[in-house]
Amino acid sequence: MSLHAALPNTAKVSNPPQNGRASGRADAAAASDQQLVRALNTPLLVLYGLGVTIGAGIYVLIGAVGVRAGIYAPSAFLLAALVMAPSACSFAEFAGRLPVSAGEAAYVKAGFGSTALSLLVGLMVVGGGSLTASAVSVGSAGYIREFVDQNELVIIALVVLAMGAVAAWGILQSVIFAAIFTLIEVGGLLLIIVAGFVYHPEIIERLPSLVPHTLEPGVWGGIFAAGLLAFFAFVGFEDMVNVVEEVKQPHRTVPRAIFLTLVISTVVYVLVATVAVLLVPIDDLRATQAPLSLVFERVTGLSSATISAIAIVATLNGVIVQMIMASRVIYGLSRQGSLPAVFGRVSGLTHTPLIATGAVVAIILVLALAFDVTALAEMSARVTLSIFGLVCLALLRLKLAGVAAPANAFVVPSWVPLVGFLSCAALLASDFIS
Repeated sequence: MSLHAALPNTAKVSNPPQNGRASGRADAAAASDQQLVRALNTPLLVLYGLGVTIGAGIYVLIGAVGVRAGIYAPSAFLLAALVMAPSACSFAEFAGRLPVSAGEAAYVKAGFGSTALSLLVGLMVVGGGSLTASAVSVGSAGYIREFVDQNELVIIALVVLAMGAVAAWGILQSVIFAAIFTLIEVGGLLLIIVAGFVYHPEIIERLPSLVPHTLEPGVWGGIFAAGLLAFFAFVGFEDMVNVVEEVKQPHRTVPRAIFLTLVISTVVYVLVATVAVLLVPIDDLRATQAPLSLVFERVTGLSSATISAIAIVATLNGVIVQMIMASRVIYGLSRQGSLPAVFGRVSGLTHTPLIATGAVVAIILVLALAFDVTALAEMSARVTLSIFGLVCLALLRLKLAGVAAPANAFVVPSWVPLVGFLSCAALLASDFIS
């Protein structure tokens, strides 16, 4: 199936009249015909992926995962990574098959041939990204209140609006801003890991206790329940396919960035969770709104101010990149003709879809003010798992129908998307059973 078969063409305006009122319409048409700029290489895209993945997860939810899985929290993160892996492979192949914004919606349309299902998935992606950004905004407020004695709702609103302004600024500026934040937030996690093993070398002897040696349903029920939250911590790699129109050599860059993001995130998460559950009582993790600050303070005996500041950077970064992703999906759906054309307009000044970005910021603000962080994370994880399952099924259908990928695309065997669908379905089912 060609790209033109998968996506309807976008109408263009030619020879606009030159009178005053018509000139205004011509200016609007020119704005809608502005193109996104290919400015992202592999390092920037990996930093973008790590920024949304790490910022949206470990800094906010390590305490909640520890409460559900106990000492087996590292296993929950590893389980989530294993569920994520075949879906990551499916997204990597689709990025070469259909290198367009609104990626998941285009993938489902190509696989199922349904415009209605494509629109539904696109809206689910926007909803999932908005839920994620909302959860991270609430988590960010918890860390900011370590420094500022202000009403939580006021802080949340200021975070959302400020990060919305950054997301509207421009893709290269936004991603460089996010990349700097990512280096800081990864550095904070590495600081916790190194401090944990240097200050408390005895935890190396306790590592075997992190591996469950029982088939007791209660133990594995806790791990699977925690796995749903831990899955939220890995949400991010799929955001990279939604900025594919702003990536240089996307057929090579996107798959590499997806796999690097998944591997780096998994290693960091497992090590941070190891330090947290072995050195801090679970009840203490449950009681705090700034879990990694508590871990750092207990591990090093130093003030938690440094890691709290880094956590603020991490969470703000997560909000920015989710806003970028969701706005690009709305933009892509508009360019396909699935949403009003106004959402497909690109500013000639910022080269970003300002109206789509504004809509996303408004949605995130409402959600962040209405729900707590755990509820938002759970909703986001369920929506994202459903999307991943549908994307895997779409790729499987294309493969079974014999639709060949372009010569330069990354390709996986047919069993990979099948395993991806089944693993997503299993984790969703465990959520309802537990």
